[in-house]
Amino acid sequence: MPVEWEPVRQSRTHELVLRSIEQRVVSGELRAGDRLPPERELAPVLGVSRSALREALRVLETIGVLVAQPGRGPDAGARIVRNPDDALGRLLRLHFALGSYSLHDVLEARVVLERSSFEAAAEHASPDELDEAEQLVRRMAEPGIAVAEFNDLDTRFHVLIARASGNALTSTLTSAVRESVRPLILRALEDALDWPDTAGELNVEHQTLLTLVRRGRGGEAADLVERHIRGLHGTLIDGLGTR
Repeated sequence: MPVEWEPVRQSRTHELVLRSIEQRVVSGELRAGDRLPPERELAPVLGVSRSALREALRVLETIGVLVAQPGRGPDAGARIVRNPDDALGRLLRLHFALGSYSLHDVLEARVVLERSSFEAAAEHASPDELDEAEQLVRRMAEPGIAVAEFNDLDTRFHVLIARASGNALTSTLTSAVRESVRPLILRALEDALDWPDTAGELNVEHQTLLTLVRRGRGGEAADLVERHIRGLHGTLIDGLGTR
């Protein structure tokens, strides 16, 4: 059935447009993959200016529920999507930078999320997911790997394990929290006195974590990932945070 659009009041126009679209998503009238009508059609139906409509659409793009393709053709226009990982990571990183959350809060959140992820992954991870994690660990162990590449692979490893836990929300939250401190972790690793030794220690823990998950020893993996976060990573990040 076509979606029925109704005019919105002009007060705080773009927020009312957001509310109108949100109501249709919550009610199930709009689903991932659905396209919104063109701006020239939707704006007068809602009773708002095209500039107010564009402002609302930009907000929806920022929070990862809409993608807009400019121009003409079958792919042009705004489409409802599901892309929470990047959006939540970006928002959390900004709030962390603004001081909304302390470094201690973020680290504690990582501990809670990743303990849960590794314990559940030991029960639910597929062979393909574990093989992909193994490839990441091997790449992190390559001699002469640059700090930035290591940090990227490290992030992907932890997010992959969260995804392998079978809980999509845990995966999204783990990705967002890890992304929020990515710049700090990168800076801390770059400041390590002996990068090869630091990378080697981290790789031993990554390999042990993966082995425990493969063997279904979730409780041990949860304990180790907590030490992993509170240990070398925690020490490096805490050192940056107290400067």
